[in-house]
Amino acid sequence: MNEQVDEFEFFLEKTWSDGLPVVTPTEERIARMLSGTKRDPEEVIGPIPPAMEVATVRNIAVHALMAGCRPEYLPVVIDATKMMLREEFNVNGVQGTMHGVAPMMIVNGPYAAEIGIHGGNGCMGPGFRANATIGRAIRLILMNLGAGIPGVSSMTVFGMPSRYTYCLTENMEDHPWESLAISKGYLPGDNVITMAMVESPRFCFDDVSDEPNRLLIGIADTMTAMGSWNMHARSDMVVAMGPQHAAVCANAGWSRADVHSRLCEIAGRKVGELKKGGNWRRERALALPVDIDPDDDECFVPAIKNPEDLQLIVAGGWGPCTAVCHGWSGGSRAVHDRYLT
Repeated sequence: MNEQVDEFEFFLEKTWSDGLPVVTPTEERIARMLSGTKRDPEEVIGPIPPAMEVATVRNIAVHALMAGCRPEYLPVVIDATKMMLREEFNVNGVQGTMHGVAPMMIVNGPYAAEIGIHGGNGCMGPGFRANATIGRAIRLILMNLGAGIPGVSSMTVFGMPSRYTYCLTENMEDHPWESLAISKGYLPGDNVITMAMVESPRFCFDDVSDEPNRLLIGIADTMTAMGSWNMHARSDMVVAMGPQHAAVCANAGWSRADVHSRLCEIAGRKVGELKKGGNWRRERALALPVDIDPDDDECFVPAIKNPEDLQLIVAGGWGPCTAVCHGWSGGSRAVHDRYLT
């Protein structure tokens, strides 16, 4: 008589898991997951690089199930998969990079609130099923359909905790401005996903500044690490201001656009500073899409080379902290669009 197979151990012994237990995708469970969308299960979403296994609605549902999603999360996972396959997002490059960036999903609109995507206290950490499982589903798709497996096609030196999951919404309850989606021209009732290839957050903790100019100097400094790709290439960046920091600015009459513009203006370093260490190369400076003189040590190099590359959001709980997520080596552009529910 054969020894009974432990379903959890079975999956953990394969490369089908991210190292954590997964929900066994029985046909009954798959059918229940597919009830979350009106799409044809055989609809092709696209090939996932570099292995180029084709993602269909059905096998996306399988991965959403494995990740622990509810059926109502499935529309977000499907459209996020479709969105990350856009050429400008360059998921193929990120699958094989030595860097460790991951696709951060910022989900705006009423559906995000309806299904419980969290944007308040602890939103980038554990404890929130929608955040954790939607982001995890994307990672399992990248691993299983795209072969983005460390040592196989993924050459990431360290990886990152955010390569398990990277999904959140904004804290609209404590938000003094319009959402990221509205700032991009969408309507308040639109359901929108913005995706950016960024690192795990670095925190700017400032419980001293009580006016915008001083506060933004500290945040701008966090945006300009010498080893950050943002200083050496045009690259995306997400700045998630905590509601307390956002309130400092809003109470002084600053709009979201004011803060965005000021950070783009002051976040940067002089050529002379960058030459002392980090990732500086003269030829990289000459290739930047901004006017830089690599032989002038006083020349200012902005961290944000194009204002559209800075994704400014308000998220997290109340406290004097802002999260800064640096970008990749310039090979990816953030994408955004409405998604179907």
